[in-house]
Formats: sequence, structure tokens, C-alpha cells
Amino acid sequence: MIIELSMGLVLALFLVAILAGWVDTLAGGGGLLALPALLLAGVPPVNALATNKSQGVIGTLTSTLTLFLKGHLRGRDLIPMALMAGLGSALGTLLVQRVSTDWLAWFIPLVLILVALYFWMTPNLGEVASKGRMGEKLWGATMAPLIGFYDGVFGPGTGSFYAASGVAFRGQTLLDATIRAKLFNFTTNVVSLALFAAGGQVVWAIGVFMMVGQVIGAFIGSHSILRGGSRLIRPVVIIMCVLMSLSQVLQQMGWWF
Repeated sequence: MIIELSMGLVLALFLVAILAGWVDTLAGGGGLLALPALLLAGVPPVNALATNKSQGVIGTLTSTLTLFLKGHLRGRDLIPMALMAGLGSALGTLLVQRVSTDWLAWFIPLVLILVALYFWMTPNLGEVASKGRMGEKLWGATMAPLIGFYDGVFGPGTGSFYAASGVAFRGQTLLDATIRAKLFNFTTNVVSLALFAAGGQVVWAIGVFMMVGQVIGAFIGSHSILRGGSRLIRPVVIIMCVLMSLSQVLQQMGWWF
């Protein structure tokens, strides 16, 4: 595939990736910014999805490493859950290439709105840890691969779903759940990207520039998480869930990319 890359286009995609990396690190949903930008650049839809994964991987890697170096994400118990998330992502990525998933276009906006309402109607959500409704092993065997499966099939809002799930089912603070979501989201992105890349779907000439932007955005976002905490995370999650839901509805009505 040949796509003309002007200096202005490269700079625009680079800047979009910075903002997408910051948003992804805080709440998820950076694809809402990156995907339309890639489509406007003339990248076909499937290739745009795959290329978006390439820049998303480096963003979640940066945020995960930054938080690890800051003393977070050190528990060995996270490894089995991350592996289960990766397994779910692999199954989702393989399935989406073989069966119709048109129903998700209407189902996912509803779920995103419910997540936004959940955060909006509980202003003190995740400020302090509480007793979990689900054990760590059960969560790892169910929610981790289920959300990973969603990321492989569709993707937008995966970080938000992992964070909301950690608060709702594990009783974690919003800050802790968001930090843990980075590792799980990185794992699902890596697996999905590997399968897309194996099929030759990634436009690396564009992906490389966006990867650099994602590194910057994710680095800034990681520090924003630690400094702003739930006061910053909560409104960003609500805004991005609403915007992602709206974009999917408009897309189905032919008013979106």
C-alpha cells in the first residue's frame, strides 16, 4: 500500500498520537482520536485499526514501564491475570477476522454510557479501597480475559473497562485500578498487534511516527495519574466514555468516519 506522507501530515499524526497517549494512559479511548486521524490520512479501515494498535502498544508500554519504575505494578500475582488478558485478546482478534461483529456497533455504545453513568453517579467512587465482590483468582479467570477479548474484537475504552472492573469487583481505589489497567491493556495490545502484523495489516511508515508521539503522551499521562489521582482520572473517564459512545452511534448513522 502506498500512502503519500507530507511533512504536515506526519506532524499532525505525531501531535494526535501525543494527545491519544495522554488520554489512553488516564482513561482509555485514545483510539477515538487516532483512528479518525488515520482514516483522514487515507489509510483503509482495517489497516487503520492495525496501525492504531501499533502506536497503542508503545503508549501502554511506556506508561507501564514508567509506573513500574515509580514503584507500582510489582506484584507477581499480576502475571497470571495479564496472561489471561492476553489469551482473551488473541481469541477476540482471531474471531473478528472470521465472523460478523456488527452487533457490537450498537452494544458497545450502551456499555460505554453505563460506565460513564456509573462513574458520574458515584462521585466518591474508588476514593478508598473496599471489600471486593470477587476474589483475585476469579477476577483473573473471568473479567481479565473477557475485557481482553473485547479489546481483540473492538478495542475502544479497554482501559476504562479494566479500571471500572477493578473498582466494582475488586474494591480497589480508582487510582490503583487505573494503574493496574495499564499492564493488562499493554498485554492485550501486544497480542492483538502481533496477529494484525502477521497478516501484514500495519502501515509501519505511519505507525513509527505515531509511536514516538505515544511515548511522549504516555510519559506525561503516567505522571498525571500519580499527581492528579482520581480527581483527574474520573472526569476524563466520563468524558471519553460519552465521546466514544457518541462516535460509534454517529458512525452507524453515516455521520462519522
